[in-house]
Amino acid sequence: MTSIHDHSRPLQPGRRNLVTDVDGFLVGNASDAALKSGTTVVTAERPFTAAVHVMGGAPGTRETDLLAPDRLVQKVDALVLSGGSAFGLDAASGVAEALAESERGLPVGAVRVPIVPAAILFDLLNGGDKNWKENPYRDLGRRALKNAGTDFALGTAGAGAGATTANLKGGLGSASLVLGNGITVGALVAANPFGSVTIPGSCKFWAAPFEIGDEFGQAGLPEEAPDLEATFLGKHTALAPGAHTTIAIVATDANLTQSQAQRMAIAAHDGLARAIVPSHTPFDGDLVFAAASGTAQPPVEDNDMVAICHAASLCLARAVARGIRHATPEPGDLLPCWPGS
Repeated sequence: MTSIHDHSRPLQPGRRNLVTDVDGFLVGNASDAALKSGTTVVTAERPFTAAVHVMGGAPGTRETDLLAPDRLVQKVDALVLSGGSAFGLDAASGVAEALAESERGLPVGAVRVPIVPAAILFDLLNGGDKNWKENPYRDLGRRALKNAGTDFALGTAGAGAGATTANLKGGLGSASLVLGNGITVGALVAANPFGSVTIPGSCKFWAAPFEIGDEFGQAGLPEEAPDLEATFLGKHTALAPGAHTTIAIVATDANLTQSQAQRMAIAAHDGLARAIVPSHTPFDGDLVFAAASGTAQPPVEDNDMVAICHAASLCLARAVARGIRHATPEPGDLLPCWPGS
């Protein structure tokens, strides 16, 4: 078997430069332009190993406790990222119902219970019409699952449809890398942070050192040191405090245990810190799920986890910038899109 540390060829994105370059995974989006919100679902044809790590101070989640390595359930049927704050957790109910109708889920006696952990971001103050009579997120979850495939939109789509950053529209981003022995790692993120993804006073991304090709506009690196004081302005200049959170999924086709998947989720948070300044604040609910399909290799040794974890963090940093780069303007927006969009 070729070593995971084989440097005979440079790391390159997969064919799509999306998390769906990871064999076995599908992504579906659903959004509502009037609502300025949406939902994104990651699923697979069979249950997959999943884990989670939270570093933000204000998370909103469903069924994340069962993802600890010592819990009974070791695999899930889908992962959900959604806008809508606490209302958005209902998207997972729609996904679970649709999966049950397809006879998917953990067998418990004569019934099946789909396992669908979820995380939400706050987009209730972004200018969209939130005066609904019935929670729209259950239906958005169903629609996102129905739309699941290998190709999906970035930017103002899915869970990133109503996302914002400190000074720009946020969005849904994704990226991938293929390691030396063929293992693929990918990331998917709904970037809605308190902090900024661009260096103050410029259109240059904090994640610029990790760009591959022109995947997020080749804005380049700053010529002068950034104004660090300006990085603390935050989103409150346009929106109310608390309107934050970046939620993500990193995935691989490596055959990881749940403990190894959790380590990948922990390491991937480095990607958020490289792409968002400041990140992991008390106002953010920053969370990273990890998913492993196990289709590529025999069980991974601990020393090989270094390369997988590093790739996950690189993919996530790039995914954040790509989500903002692909955001598009819509009526009623409170913040502009990235200038190069």
